[in-house]
Amino acid sequence: MKSKIVLAAMILVCSGLASIAKEMPMGGGDEAKSIYDFTLKDIEGKDVKLSSFKGKVVMLVNVASKCGFTPQYEGLQKVYAKYQGQGLVILGFPANNFMGQEPGTNEEIKTFCSTKYNVTFPIFSKISVKGPDINPLYKFLTDKTTDPDFGGDISWNFNKFLVDRNGRIIARFNSPEKPEGEKVTQAIETALK
Repeated sequence: MKSKIVLAAMILVCSGLASIAKEMPMGGGDEAKSIYDFTLKDIEGKDVKLSSFKGKVVMLVNVASKCGFTPQYEGLQKVYAKYQGQGLVILGFPANNFMGQEPGTNEEIKTFCSTKYNVTFPIFSKISVKGPDINPLYKFLTDKTTDPDFGGDISWNFNKFLVDRNGRIIARFNSPEKPEGEKVTQAIETALK
């Protein structure tokens, strides 16, 4: 009888741990099938499940405050304002991977984005987008096995991934491609149709 009680308790504990694990942010991209499988902290430190963007066209951008491409915040905000009502969301991921061009704290980044560029699209807590401490989302985005069409290392700040309404990565744009440029907006408009 005692062994049955212990066994039943172990089953309850294990099933409880399994349900907790489903709610925890993903630690690795090995089992991820789409961006919807990830949870990250926003700039205020709150968990955001990327599955909350299902049905939207999503642009993911690694951003930095002290880069030659930093003025792209203005273009990103214009694009967001123009297409948000049609189902576009832009997600900014501050990263300090390139020559220390994002040295600020989350609070400093938030203040910079809102006061300098009036950013209203979601900005996340600072992460790493390459190297040994790469965030699992960016490991997923850049890994050739999970993203054979658009995988590859992030080359610099302001690389952009475009994801369709079903969570599929459909385009990638390098830093020089302006968010409001014809190539990027054409891809966004096609995805929104």
